[in-house]
Amino acid sequence: MDSLQLLLDGFATALQPQYLLYSFLGVLLGTAVGVLPGIGPAMTVALLLPLTYTLDVTSAIIMFAGIYYGGMYGGSTTSILLNTPGESASIVTALEGNRMARAGRATAALATAAIGSFIAGTIATALLTLAAPWIADFAVTLGPADYFALMIVAFLTVGALLGGSPVRGLVSLAIGLFVGLVGTDTLTGQQRFTFNIPNLGDGIDVVIVAVGLFAVGEALYVGSRMRHGKLPIIPVSGSWRTWMSKSDWKRSWKPWLRGTAIGFPIGSIPAGGADVATFLSYATEKKLTKEPYRQQFGKGAIEGVAGPEAANNAAAAGVLVPLLTLGLPTTATAAIIISAFQTYGIRPGPLLFDSQPALVWALIASLSIGNVVLVVLNLPLVGMWAKVLQIPRPYLYAGILVFAGLGAYAANFTVFDLGVLLLLGLVGFFMRRHGYPVSPLVVGAILGPMAEEQLRKAMAISQGDPVILVQGLTSQIIYGAMIVLLIGGLWLKRRQRRFEEIDAAAVDTRTIRAVDEDLAKQLGRRD
Repeated sequence: MDSLQLLLDGFATALQPQYLLYSFLGVLLGTAVGVLPGIGPAMTVALLLPLTYTLDVTSAIIMFAGIYYGGMYGGSTTSILLNTPGESASIVTALEGNRMARAGRATAALATAAIGSFIAGTIATALLTLAAPWIADFAVTLGPADYFALMIVAFLTVGALLGGSPVRGLVSLAIGLFVGLVGTDTLTGQQRFTFNIPNLGDGIDVVIVAVGLFAVGEALYVGSRMRHGKLPIIPVSGSWRTWMSKSDWKRSWKPWLRGTAIGFPIGSIPAGGADVATFLSYATEKKLTKEPYRQQFGKGAIEGVAGPEAANNAAAAGVLVPLLTLGLPTTATAAIIISAFQTYGIRPGPLLFDSQPALVWALIASLSIGNVVLVVLNLPLVGMWAKVLQIPRPYLYAGILVFAGLGAYAANFTVFDLGVLLLLGLVGFFMRRHGYPVSPLVVGAILGPMAEEQLRKAMAISQGDPVILVQGLTSQIIYGAMIVLLIGGLWLKRRQRRFEEIDAAAVDTRTIRAVDEDLAKQLGRRD
C-alpha cells in the first residue's frame, strides 16, 4: 500500500507541466539521436547526458528517462529501414524487419516495433514497481561481504557475456578496473596511478570515460570504415493509422507478450542483457509460429520483429531493477545511468528508496509517461525520422565529435579533460578495431571503486581474514548463482553464435540461388 501511495505521488510529480515538457524533450532527443545510423542507446545516452547538467535533479532524471527509452526505440527504425543495427540487440530486428521493408511492408514492421515496445515497456515498468521495493528491503540486510560478492558476479558475468569472446571481455574489464583506481585513495590519502599529474588527483570522471569510449571511439571507428555514397533508405509510405492489418495484429499480440515475459527477467539479472533476450525471443517465435507463417522467417516474418522488440524494451526496464535496488549496472547503458546519478551526488542502492523516495518514484512514474509519449510521438513522425537518416555521415560524425568535446569540457570546465577524452576515444577505437567490447570497461570503471570499498569494510570487520568473503550463507548463494549464470549465459551465447552462423549460411544460399535464377532468365532471353 505504501508503494502504491508513493507511486501515485510520483505520478503527481511527473505529470506537472514542466516535467511533462522535459519528458517529451527527452523522448524526442533520444529518438532523434537513436535513429542515426551506427548509434546505439549507450552512445545516445552518453552524448545527451551533458544536456541535463543545468537542470535540477528531478527535471534531469525525468528527462533522462525519456532519453533512455527514446534511444532504446530509435535503433529499431535504423535496423528496419537501413539494415544497420546500432547495437547487437537490434540485429534480430534487422534480420526480419529489413526484409519486411524490402518487401514493401516497412510500415507494418515499424508499427509492430513501436506498439510492441510500448506494451512491453508498460508491463515491465509495472513489474519494476512491484519488484524494486521488495528487493531493496532485502538488500538492506546485506553486509559488505555480500555486496562484494554481488559485484564479483557483475564483474564476471558482464566481462564474460558482453562481447563475442569471454577473454576479451575480461581484458576490457581489467582496463576498466585500472581506470577506476586512478586518483586519491580515500583511506590512506595516497595518490594512485596519477603519474604526478595534479588533474588526475580526483580520478577520471565517469562521464568522460563513457563519452570518450562510446561517442569518440565509435565515431572514429565508423569513420575508418565509412563507405562513400548515400545510404539506401527504404521509403515509408501510407497513413500510420492503416499500417497494420487485422492479420498483423493477430500475429503480433502473442509475440509482444512472450517477448515481455522473456525480456524482463533476463534484463533483471546479469545474464547477457537484451542481446540474449532478443535472441531467445526470436528463437521462441520461430519455434511457436504455425504454418504457413513459419515459412516467412528469413524472408520477413512480423513475429520476428514483434517478439524481439518487445523483449528488448522489457529488458531495458528490467536493467533498472538491479541498478536502483543494488547499485549494480549490468549493461553499458546502465553504467552511464549510474554516472548520471553520481553527477548529482546520488548513489543508487537499497538506501535510495529511503533517502530519496520522491525522486525514485518520480523516475518510475516518468518511465510510464515516457513510454506513452514514445508511441504517440513515433508512430506519426516515423517519416521524419526516415529523413533524419539522410544526414551525410561525415557531417553526422563530425557533429558527434564536437558535441562530445563540449560535453566533456562542461563536466569540469578544464582543457585537460579534452585530452583525456581524446585518449579514451583512441582506446575505444582500437578496442573496437580488434574486437574488444567497451561495455565491461565502463562497468569496471564505475563498480571498481565501490567493490574496493566493500572489500575493505569486510576485511576490517574480520581483521584481515579473507574467509569472511565466502563464510556467509548469502555470499555462498550469490557465488552459486554466479556459476549458474555464467554456465547458462555462455551456453546461450554459444547457441546464439550457431544460430547466426546458420542464418548467415541460409542467406548466402538464397542469394546464390537468386543470382542463378536471374542468370538463367538472362540466358533464356538471349536464346
